[in-house]
This record gives sequence, C-alpha cells and structure tokens, in this order.
Amino acid sequence: MSALAVWRRRRSHRLGATAFSAALVVAGGGCVGDPPGPAPSTASAQAATELLESRIQHFMDGGATSVVVQLRWPDGESSKAYGVRNLDTKDPAKPQDRVSVASITKSMVAVSVLKLVDQGLVGIEDPVNNVLESFRTTLRPPGPITVRQLLNHTSGMPDVADSEFAAGPPKQVANTPLNIQRGLELTATLPWEPKNVGRFAYSNSNYLALGQLIEKLRERPIADVLKEDIFGPLGLTHTSLSEPDRAAPNNIHAYIIDGGERIDVTQPEVFVGSPQGGVVSTAQDVNTFYRELLRGHLLSPASLEEMKKKTGSTDYGLGLALFPDTCSGGFRYGHAGLTFGSISISITSADGGNQITMTMALPPLPWQDAATARRIDLLQTQMQSAAQETLDRLCQ
Repeated sequence: MSALAVWRRRRSHRLGATAFSAALVVAGGGCVGDPPGPAPSTASAQAATELLESRIQHFMDGGATSVVVQLRWPDGESSKAYGVRNLDTKDPAKPQDRVSVASITKSMVAVSVLKLVDQGLVGIEDPVNNVLESFRTTLRPPGPITVRQLLNHTSGMPDVADSEFAAGPPKQVANTPLNIQRGLELTATLPWEPKNVGRFAYSNSNYLALGQLIEKLRERPIADVLKEDIFGPLGLTHTSLSEPDRAAPNNIHAYIIDGGERIDVTQPEVFVGSPQGGVVSTAQDVNTFYRELLRGHLLSPASLEEMKKKTGSTDYGLGLALFPDTCSGGFRYGHAGLTFGSISISITSADGGNQITMTMALPPLPWQDAATARRIDLLQTQMQSAAQETLDRLCQ
C-alpha cells in the first residue's frame, strides 16, 4: 500500500454528507447567508457538550494521542483538549494548540481563487490552459480545463498521491519537500483520461494547479496571498502556510510507524507551503475562518453562492463540502482533513452561528498497512458523525 494511501481522497463521498474574525468590507455587496436561527437553549448547549465529551472519550480510549475541539453557538462556546501534545514530554494538550489541518486548506485556497474572480482577474468558467505554462508543457490535459473544474474536482486530473513518489517509504515521503511544480510534474506521469473530464473525482493535484494560478496572477507566493486575503484580515495569528515551526511548544505532534520505528511527522515537509493541504492552524482559527466566510465577509455574495453549490449529485461545492443540517433542512459547510498521523473536521451552519472544529492526533500506526487505512476510514466516519450529532443537539 502507498505511503500516502490515506492522503489519497478517492473515496470522495466521505467529504460530504453521505459519510465524511473581524468585520470586513465585502467585495461587491453586503453580508449574505441564511438569517440566524434561534439560539440554542442552555439545556441544548449542555446536551451537545455532554454528547461531544462522550464521543471524544471513545477516541481517547481507542489510543488517540490527542483531540482538540472547539464548539460554538451564537452566545457561547466550549474549547477543550484531551491527551498530550508530545508522546516524549507528555505535556498536556491545550485548546489553543496548533495542528496541520490538511485539506481544510482547500477551502482557504478556494477563497483566494474566488477573490481573483471577484476582482475580474479571471473568470470562473475560464480555461487555465493558456494561463499556466505547466498545462502547456508538463500536464497536457485532454481539453480545456476551467477554474470551476479545478475548484470542484471535475477536471479529471489524476492525483499526485497516486504517483510513484507517494509509494515510497513513509518516512522518506513525509520528509521530502514537494513544491507545486514538482507535484504537477509527478501528476503528469499518470494518465489524464478524457472520459474523466467533467466527472467528480477528488484530486489533490487540482489545488496544486490552483495554487500555481494564484501565484501567476498575484505575482506572489501563495503563502503570502493567503496571509493577505485571509489570515491577516481575520486576525488568524496562529495560522500559516509556509512557516514550519515543528519545535514550537504549542504544536500537537503527530506520529506514524515505519519499519517498526515511531516517526514524528509533525508538520510533514511534503506539505509545507502546499495549497493541497499545508495550512497549520488552531480549532479556534479554523472556526473563525468558516464563520466569516459564511457570513459574507470574505467574498462577494455571488462568489459565496457559487462556492456553496453542489457539484451535480455530489455534496461538494467549490472547495467546500456540504453536510445535511437537520436543524434548518438545508446544508452545513466545511471540510475534512487528513495528513500523516492526524485527521480533522470542521463544519459550520449556513448562518455561521453553530460550528465545530475537531482535530485528532492518531495513535502511532503502521502507515503502509491495509488495516491502518480501514481504521482511519472508521475514525473519520466516527469523527464526522460526532460533529454532526453535536451540532444537531444544539437545535433540540
């Protein structure tokens, strides 16, 4: 099994419903989104936190190194941490600790792409073939590929996680830098089948290409663009893309087993600076990002509505996963994340009022083991269910 078997997001249904701050001037309009629903009662909030506590205890009993979670409702919040930051020092985890949030990064990259759209620098239906040199000289797609198709994973582009690079020893893969261009070159070693264009198939390589598009049009590194577009304006002081600080005391450490050896894979080098999944953040910062996004403080109303639209029958929009909301009858929005040694989920109601972000540092597991992939699949399902059930309790 590939060292990045769990990095691969081929089971795309797990991203959606079927399985898996500051006030800013809005480009092009005012605040959008559904009107706020009724605030949960004290009893509902207490029931939600008690349910969440029991679900997290289940994860800890199963050997998780740590779980960090923040639950928000309109007039309150609960932030908690369980387990330890570091298996060597045994320092207790804290609610404000930082963790690699993996593919939650994609929602942030999608915002920066749609800001380009709002500013008229690119159209959502524009092909990127003639904009990006890599599409002409390296990837050679079977036809025109639009910005929308990259954002919603309907480009048919193969996934870099299926390349020979990803099949190497886990320790080697995790510790090997992989810049955007090199990731696209590895993607180009895989067949890009014409029949797959227009079909939803989750591919990390789509967001490598979008990162390259952002850098081309902004003429700045994507890490700087995300900081200017999102992290700085929202005051996300504990969030970054390209500033690895593995030794900082407020990091949650992640581990895998490779060849019988326990390997510390905190902020894995392969994802540092990567638009496919390189953001390091906190549960609080991630919640703030999704709240301000869904309240219309980052994008024009038109772009936000495009972001939230389902892709055909798939519960995925433009860098956003859709989750059923039993409270409103509509959808909640967010994303799941998976990287070496950790998983995460963030889900927010359409009005930005009820939110949960949860990250788990997994037990150290042999990363090239089929049983590990099955176990992580189960844990992701359980984590999403815990998050959804907790949010459901807030409206009961």
